[in-house]
Amino acid sequence: MQIELKGAVVELRGSRNEIADAALHALAANGAEIAAGASAQLPDILIAVLPLLPADGVDAAPLLAIARSTGDAMFARGSGRILFVLSAAAGMPMRRHPDYSVQVAAALAGMRALAMALGPRVLVNAVGVGVVGEPAISGDVAMLGHASVKRSGTVAEVVDTVLFFCDPLNTYTTGQMLSVDGGWSAGYGRSF
Repeated sequence: MQIELKGAVVELRGSRNEIADAALHALAANGAEIAAGASAQLPDILIAVLPLLPADGVDAAPLLAIARSTGDAMFARGSGRILFVLSAAAGMPMRRHPDYSVQVAAALAGMRALAMALGPRVLVNAVGVGVVGEPAISGDVAMLGHASVKRSGTVAEVVDTVLFFCDPLNTYTTGQMLSVDGGWSAGYGRSF
């Protein structure tokens, strides 16, 4: 996917993983300037990444605080985008990972609250990631039993969704999570 970012500054905060690295590479290939870590310069786009593999001890609060602080500064400036990259379990909890599900759901609720508070100047969205890769670099392979497309997703499929949300031509989408999960979140609730 091609978008035009013309030197927009992108900052990634939170978990580094193959998906986050590929997203940064794609954003740079589309003209973005990637800030190294926490930059003194206010970014045009903040990518906030939570752990994509279910794990104990995940705490969404610090990343939400960063997003809020950055969002407030973007609002004062008059523009910006915040994109959360998190598990699709944010919208549909996993029985196998209840504590993890609570934390990513908290991040999703926080994202929506930020979208309401920071609009119309700052767009805030999320990409909900299902099982990606073999071996999995995100999600839980048990999710595949409920995924309509019956396969793992690819890093490129997630990155294309990141680019959609970062595209300057996308000016009317905010407060939304787009799940790139092969239909897992659509079918999971109907299996019992």
